[in-house]
Formats: sequence, C-alpha cells, structure tokens
Amino acid sequence: MNFYELILSRRSIRQFKSKPVSRDILVKLVNAARLAPSGANLQPLEFVVIDDEGVKKRLFPCLRWAAYIAPAGNPKPGQEPTAYIVVLVNLQVREKGYERDVGAAVENMILTAWEEGVGSCWIASADLDKIQELLNVPKDYRVDSVLALGYPNEEPVTEEMRESVKYWKDAEERLHVPKRALDDVVHYNEF
Repeated sequence: MNFYELILSRRSIRQFKSKPVSRDILVKLVNAARLAPSGANLQPLEFVVIDDEGVKKRLFPCLRWAAYIAPAGNPKPGQEPTAYIVVLVNLQVREKGYERDVGAAVENMILTAWEEGVGSCWIASADLDKIQELLNVPKDYRVDSVLALGYPNEEPVTEEMRESVKYWKDAEERLHVPKRALDDVVHYNEF
C-alpha cells in the first residue's frame, strides 16, 4: 500500500485486540511526532507513553468515546486500548498557538501507527485535569489530548455524507463514518 492509500484506509479505531503494542513501535510514534512541523520551530510538545497495565486501567475512565453513539462507541470490556500516548504542551515554551503543532504531531503518530497495523483514536474529550494529576504532570505543562492505540478489532467504513456528520453503527456493529465529498470541499483558483 502506498502512502496515499494508507491515508485513505485509516479510520479511528475504538475496539482493540488484546495484543500489546511493542515499546519499539510506541517510541517510533513519538519519534515521528517530534519531527513534525512546529510553529517557529519552538517544539513545545512532549509525550507520555503509557503501556503499564495499572496506569492504563486508571487512565481509561478519564476518556470519553464516540459521543454521537455513546455508549455503543465505547471500547467493550476486553477490547480497550493496549497503549496510550498523552500529548503535553510545555507552557514555558509556548502558552498559545500550539494547536497546529499538536495536529501535525498527532497525525504523524496516527499514520505511522497505521503503517505498523496499529489502530488509533485521538481523544481530546477527556478529564484532562484528572489525567494531569494521574500522570504527575507539572503545572507548567498542559495535557492536550490522548492517542489511544492497539491492534484493530473493528473495520469502520466511510460513507458519503448526505444529511449529517454523525457516525453510526449498523446491525452488525460496523461503524459508518460520513465524509464530505471531494467535490464539496475543493475550489480552484477562487471560491
């Protein structure tokens, strides 16, 4: 599969196999993140890799999953992520305007994970204060988001968006994700 096909095939995963993601792969993801573009090359991001069973169990309740279909979109028991990467912003380096850095870094991790066969779900809807406390993150850092990781135990599909952006599950529990058509989002030379 070439890189463009990799991008086209990637979907957020919320049901995972119990197979652990190796520490080598997790480090590879952080390396891909640290090399992402950064505004003014300030590089305010740092990362907490979580693969310890106890920490994973304490982190999981802090996360909110698939709001449109909650609780059906939550990982089922035994299908929780097998690792996480928590994205931190060093506020001494940059207090605002870091969101593009986060987006670039997380997308690098998501695509690198997918290339390794590892599914992911980028989560910003979480109890970030509780995560900060749980992970002993200093006060001059902000917990931005969490990347949940594991080998996929589902195969979501995209659908042409008709009336709503809301994703849904069919009778077989397969997740369908509406996406805007290319012709609806591209403009040439002017709007």
